[in-house]
Amino acid sequence: MHDIELKAHFIHGLSNKVRLMILELLKSKEMTVNEIVKQSQISQSSISQHLSCLKGCGLVNSRQEGKYVYYQIKNNQILELLKLIDSVVENTEDDIQSCQYHTI
Repeated sequence: MHDIELKAHFIHGLSNKVRLMILELLKSKEMTVNEIVKQSQISQSSISQHLSCLKGCGLVNSRQEGKYVYYQIKNNQILELLKLIDSVVENTEDDIQSCQYHTI
């Protein structure tokens, strides 16, 4: 059961539009919070909270350089996962659009 909880926690990082947007931005290069805010047009506090979640879920890393903190995709496996998601979404777009969202 512990594995299921870990998987759910990891997938939680992918389950939000803002976090997905941040990951899309970080696929091409590392960025500071301010760069992400500028590209996404989302408030700094919101971006910071989502980056904290992404870091806690193991999807991104950060590094300090002077007064700036740079965020990047954690590793190539995460990049490959994001590419795989892109491919699956592209191939199942019609099904996804007709999907009914249910809360259980």
